Amino acid sequence: MSDLTATIGLESPDLALTETVTYDESASVQPVTGAGTVPNAEGYLFTIRTADFDRFETALARDHTIDGFERVVDLGVEAVYSFEYSADATLFSPAVAAVNGVSLDWANDGTEWTVRVWLPDRPALAALREYAADHDIRFALQRVSDYATPGKAENSLTDEQREAVLLALEMGYFEEPREASLSEVAAELGISQPAAGGRLRRGLKRLVLSTLASETGDG
Repeated sequence: MSDLTATIGLESPDLALTETVTYDESASVQPVTGAGTVPNAEGYLFTIRTADFDRFETALARDHTIDGFERVVDLGVEAVYSFEYSADATLFSPAVAAVNGVSLDWANDGTEWTVRVWLPDRPALAALREYAADHDIRFALQRVSDYATPGKAENSLTDEQREAVLLALEMGYFEEPREASLSEVAAELGISQPAAGGRLRRGLKRLVLSTLASETGDG
């Protein structure tokens, strides 16, 4: 199997810094480029944008996932902070590292965290989903594509079709032999088996029409 990139939405009150961005809704949090979300000698380094840094630091002091913090660089409109996580913090980055993956981008939209990761294969993606389930993290696969050839056709799908096709792919429905049945995919989607089958067929038809048919000039 080829390597891939995946964009994943994560949400849990115990994910590091979630309590802070819940209190300070204006806060935007991203790892410092090159530092990632794995620790170094200075701690976990993040670039922070917020309408009120005092409010942000008040939130940090109350956050059960944070044991300590320091504003190491102040650029006015943004600042670089070093964080020390508490034992109560749930971290997703170690799970990415455990499957030999790499976090390419990480940002928050309110209390939801969106992470884009490179992974060596699809079993690694399944392992991340299992890790999320084991740690009560809501896991939403938003996009997945081969690393070398990112998908062009996904915009032709409806959100429901995209969700069904990605989930079936992740669960191994398209493998030979199949690693998941249609009923299992339907159960994961929370819909009936006929509805899941129809959603997959329509989604796959759209993918074919927007890729193979367009490449050959057929309508």
